Amino acid sequence: MRYALIAAAIAMAVLAPACSRLSDGRPTAGPDTTAPITAPTSVPTTTSVAPPDDPDYPVPGVAVTTQPAQSCYPGTSTPVSIVAQVSDPGAPTVTLGVPDGWSMSSGGADPVGARLQGPEAMQATVTISPTTLGPEDAFRQYEDDRTSASSISTLSLLPAELCGFSGQRLIGILSDGNETVQYEDRIVHVPGPSRDFLIAVHVEAPSGTPGFDEAAAQLTADFGIGIP
Repeated sequence: MRYALIAAAIAMAVLAPACSRLSDGRPTAGPDTTAPITAPTSVPTTTSVAPPDDPDYPVPGVAVTTQPAQSCYPGTSTPVSIVAQVSDPGAPTVTLGVPDGWSMSSGGADPVGARLQGPEAMQATVTISPTTLGPEDAFRQYEDDRTSASSISTLSLLPAELCGFSGQRLIGILSDGNETVQYEDRIVHVPGPSRDFLIAVHVEAPSGTPGFDEAAAQLTADFGIGIP
């Protein structure tokens, strides 16, 4: 995967092995004559937008953490919220606002801390996963895992630090060549005294689902992070 810093710190990456297109905003179904999305035939294609590991093209959203991690609850409160947590007592918790008309439940099994279900087949998960990687590598691995199973994918990255922690916002589509889903993610790297954690809020729905943009914007807005 390659990174490029594009106007006003908007960065994009293209991931192998999927056939991918990157944009500087929300993916659309309109024509793109400069980078068309085509289903792979025999060999998937990859487009590089920046030299690898080039210090002039840093990974977006990586913050310099100089103080011990502390609990943080930014933003305004919502009428309904859920606290996502996993079995590890040393893991952070996530307090997330729930959109109107959505149901919620506990994750059921680590690393899923909560599940949410909305109308029109919309759904979301909150994962809290231990990681031995720093923010840059943890973000790269997450992005690779998100798109690797799809034959066609797009991914736009935006820096999205939260509470002084490194963070990113991901926007894109995933397709197997027949069915296409749209997704938005908010990922945050939280350092801990014994080990670090990667929090991920993932929202998806069939492409073109009405109300998805509004629900995804609420679910991936700044959320509360509780530190044990």
